[in-house]
Amino acid sequence: MSFWRKTAPWLPRSSPSIDMAQNAEIVMDAVRAADHDRYVTALYAPADKRDALFSLYAFNAEIAGIRDRIHEALPGEVRLQWWRDLIAADNDDAGIGHPVADALKVTISAHRLPKLAFDNMLEARIFDLYDDPMPSRTDLEGYCGETAAALIQLAAMVLDPVEAPRFAELAGRAGCAQAMTGLLLLLPLHRRRGQCFIPADILAAAGSSPEEFVAGDGGAGAQRAVAAMIALAREHLSAFERGAAGLPASLRPAFLPLALSQAYLGKMEGSRHSPLDGLVRLSALRRHWLLLRRASMGWPAL
Repeated sequence: MSFWRKTAPWLPRSSPSIDMAQNAEIVMDAVRAADHDRYVTALYAPADKRDALFSLYAFNAEIAGIRDRIHEALPGEVRLQWWRDLIAADNDDAGIGHPVADALKVTISAHRLPKLAFDNMLEARIFDLYDDPMPSRTDLEGYCGETAAALIQLAAMVLDPVEAPRFAELAGRAGCAQAMTGLLLLLPLHRRRGQCFIPADILAAAGSSPEEFVAGDGGAGAQRAVAAMIALAREHLSAFERGAAGLPASLRPAFLPLALSQAYLGKMEGSRHSPLDGLVRLSALRRHWLLLRRASMGWPAL
């Protein structure tokens, strides 16, 4: 056993080799447990694309959840570096016994996905491990671009590598809208941790600060800051929807989570469902219906 394995129990552990079908099932189950909405969206993709999408979504769930499993920043950075080294290595056909890692390596190789996108995603996720405030709207949009938007674009490249490059800018808008909506949904969790993803410039305009926002009830400016964040997510969602009618059916599964962003933001704007209170929910039935409708019909022209 290596020194790192002895002293770093947070590192992913290898396991005996397993056949590809069993590995694919493990990865699919991981997505179903950790990110059920994306799991459902992948089921609308052609059968021969699903395993690749599941590997991307399992990887995303793994790195997005590091702080939930590892409560200290340095070990979290080591975990991110483990992924960075694994993806950068030129042994695409060499399995290590970690189901998600092995599946991801196969996907990157088979679909010629840019490794730089994964490196940037991992770099962005370092922010999650600390309690530093988000400095500005520009920084937030950069974070969303390197995480959620990059994931959408990678999924699009898997689904249709010919059409995907034409919709890279739309993926950027979609990723910002989706990620900002997700951050609003996670506000109670982040505030309990002392994390503040609402940009400091938005908070200042609302008469608040990162320190005040995460303390107690968030202060007098908290609701104004949340409203400004919802408006920013809406801005990106509207930009996405203006171009979404042109999405080919082949790319729809990559963008399907945006069907839920629209519904979540609409509910947040109701006075009885403030994200600060953690009351924003959609029933499973409604989520499935929204995804089915967009998968079947796409987005209407605006």
